[in-house]
Amino acid sequence: MTRPGTSLVGIGVSPGIAIGPAFVLEKTDFTAHRWEIPGGGTAAEVRRFRAAVAASAAQLRAFRRRLARDLGPQHVYLLDAHLLMLRDRMFGDGVARLIREDRVNAEWAVQQMIARFRAAFEGIGDAYLREKAGDMEDIGERVLRNLAGATHERVSEIPEGVIVLARDLAPSDTAQMRRERVLGFAIDMGGKTSHTAIVARSLEIPAVVGLEDITARVANGDPLILDGNTGQVHVRPDAGTVAEYEALRRRYHRYDIELHKLRELPAETLDGYRLGLEANIELPEEIPSVLEHGAAGIGLYRTEFIYLNRTDMPTEEEHYRLYRRLLEQIRPRAATIRTFDLGGDKFLSQVPLAKEMNPALGLRAIRFCLREVTAFKTQLAGILRASAHGTLRVMFPMVAEVSELRQAREILEEVTADLARRGVPFDPELQVGVMIETPAAGVIADVLAREADFFSIGTNDLIQYALAIDRVNEHVAYLYRPLHPAVLRLVREVVRAAHAHGIPVAMCGEMAGEPIHTLLLIGLGIDSLSMNAVSLPRVKKIVRASRLADARELAAAAGQLRSAWEVEEFVKKEMRRRFPDDITDDGRQVCLI
Repeated sequence: MTRPGTSLVGIGVSPGIAIGPAFVLEKTDFTAHRWEIPGGGTAAEVRRFRAAVAASAAQLRAFRRRLARDLGPQHVYLLDAHLLMLRDRMFGDGVARLIREDRVNAEWAVQQMIARFRAAFEGIGDAYLREKAGDMEDIGERVLRNLAGATHERVSEIPEGVIVLARDLAPSDTAQMRRERVLGFAIDMGGKTSHTAIVARSLEIPAVVGLEDITARVANGDPLILDGNTGQVHVRPDAGTVAEYEALRRRYHRYDIELHKLRELPAETLDGYRLGLEANIELPEEIPSVLEHGAAGIGLYRTEFIYLNRTDMPTEEEHYRLYRRLLEQIRPRAATIRTFDLGGDKFLSQVPLAKEMNPALGLRAIRFCLREVTAFKTQLAGILRASAHGTLRVMFPMVAEVSELRQAREILEEVTADLARRGVPFDPELQVGVMIETPAAGVIADVLAREADFFSIGTNDLIQYALAIDRVNEHVAYLYRPLHPAVLRLVREVVRAAHAHGIPVAMCGEMAGEPIHTLLLIGLGIDSLSMNAVSLPRVKKIVRASRLADARELAAAAGQLRSAWEVEEFVKKEMRRRFPDDITDDGRQVCLI
C-alpha cells in the first residue's frame, strides 16, 4: 500500500484537477472455457452468438442515444465506431466460422477472434492504431458478457463524487461517465492517443493514464488529488497539499471561462499576424467538437480507419460519401485529407504483405500507395468527387523523393481525366500537398516546393527519423526532443524553401498542439497549426497575447543554442516570463480546467 503523501506519475491526458475519494473499479473477467458442440448443434450456437451481438448493439445504441441527449452529438462518434466494429464481417463471420469448423462454443470462438485481432495490432508501431486493439477487446468483452447473460454495466456501480481507478477503462465505459458524477479517473494502462483518453478530453473529465499499478496501491475511499495537466496523482495528501490544489483548481476555473470567450475570435497576434488554427480528426463525428473549440478548418483528416477491420477494400462510393459528409459538416471551412498511411507496420488485412524487419521504414504510406495503385486510385476518385462539395485539399504522406510526388500527381491526373470522361463533377483546382515527415523531404524542400501547393510538417515522424529515435521504445523515448536544434533547423529550412516558392507551411504533429511551442513556431514562420480540438483554445490564447516581432526574436535566439536541453530551458523560461498566467511553473503546459 502506498505511503501517505505519496505522488504517482502517469500521463496526463485530460486537463483539470480532481480532489476526492478513490473508487476502485474491479474488472470483470470473462475467461471463456472451451467445450465441444455436438454435430448438428453448431447452427444454434451461431444463432446464440448472433443474438449476443444484437444485444450488444442494442446496448451501444441505447448509450449513444443517452449520450447524444445529455451531452450532444459531438460525443457519440466513438460509440458509432464501436457499432461499426460490431457489425464488421471479419469479426462476425470469423466467429461463426470457428463455431462451425471447430465445433466450439461461442464464448471460446469470440475469445479466439479477439486474440487474433490483438496479435495483429500489437505489432503496429503507430501508437494510435495500436490502441485500436483496446476497442476490439471492449467489444469482445461486451459480447462475452451478453453470452453469459450478465446484464449489469460496471459504470452503474460508481457512486457520485469519486475519482475512479481502474486497471483499464473501456471507451464505452468512459463514454457513460458524467462530469457531475465522476470527478476524474486514473488507470493503470493506456496512452495519450487511446480512445479512452480522447473521450475523457471530449467530456472534459480530468484523467491520468499509464500509472501501471495504481489500482494495487490505492484502496477504496483513500483521499486523492488527480492533476490531469501534469499526470500526477497524490495519494492521501496532507492538508497543505490539498489547500494548494484547491487554490489551483479555482484558478483553472477562471482560466477556463477566459478560454471560452476566445471561441469566435481569430488566432491573431497583437500586431496583426493571422495564424491558421485547425484540427486533426479521423471521423466526421468529431466535427461538432472541432467547431465548438473554434477550429478554422480540418488540417489533418486521417483516412486509415476506413480500411481497418474489414474483409474487403472500401469502394470509391464509400470514400466519396465519407469525404462529402466531412466537407458538408465543416463548410465553409476547408479540410485537408491525407491519403492512406497504411502498409508496413500498419494493419491492412486485405493485402498480403511480407513481414518486414523494420516496418516503420518499410513499404508504407506513399510507397505503399504507389505500389497498390488500384486502391490509391479508388481513394483519389472518392476525394476528387467529394471536392465538388466544399473546399478540400489532398496531401501525400512520407514523401522522401520528388519522383514519388510526381508519380502520385500523375496518378491523380489519370483519375481526374477518368472522372471528366464520366462527366462526374470535381474541383479542377484541387490543391496537392506534401507531408514533410522525413529528413530527406526537409532537405529537398526547395525541390518539392516547386511541385507542391502546400507543405504540412508531420512532427511525430520527422522528429523520430531525424533523431533516429523509436518513440514507442521505452528505453530511448527520453531522447525524443522536439526542440532539438536539428529539428528546429529542419523546420526553419522547410519554411524558408516553401515561402521562397510562394506556398504555405502547416504543422500537424503533436508539437503543434503544445502551447509551450507556439511562440517559437510563429517565429519560425509556420503559417498554420493543426492539433486535437481541446488544445485549440490554449494555443489561441497564446497567439492572441503575442507579437510577431517577439516570436521572431525568440526563434532567432533559440537557433543560436547548441543542445536540446539548452533550447528547452530557454523556451521554458521565456514562455513562463511572457505568459505567467498560461504556463505552469514547470513550463510544460497551459493550465486548463
